[in-house]
Amino acid sequence: MKCTHCGLCCEETEMLLTNADITALEKLGYPTRSFVHFSKKGTAQLRNNRGTCVFYNTEKRRCKVYKLRPLGCRTYPVIYSEEEGIVRDDLCPEKNTVSEKEKERKCKQLLKLLKKIDRETRQRIPII
Repeated sequence: MKCTHCGLCCEETEMLLTNADITALEKLGYPTRSFVHFSKKGTAQLRNNRGTCVFYNTEKRRCKVYKLRPLGCRTYPVIYSEEEGIVRDDLCPEKNTVSEKEKERKCKQLLKLLKKIDRETRQRIPII
């Protein structure tokens, strides 16, 4: 994929996080509450600050944690849509630069990720 760093994918993000994503970001020194929002359903999601992901640097148009960004961010612009299943996100201006082979690879990663998040969320619900 050819990313232009437009930042559209980081605006009003609802990116889901795994426990491993959270741990990796904590190890960078970020307090959990500074970047995690727990939804009413118990899913862990990236927080937004002034309309963008807390890790997106709007001046540099770059992710502050790019090397350790969550797996959901890594699979983007391949996303899961309840209406359409796994698709390339129309929001991404470079969605058409994702080859079919890359889409298939990211699709497999995304399916594993969604199963993991579902499992972790079910374990988390009694805790919240």
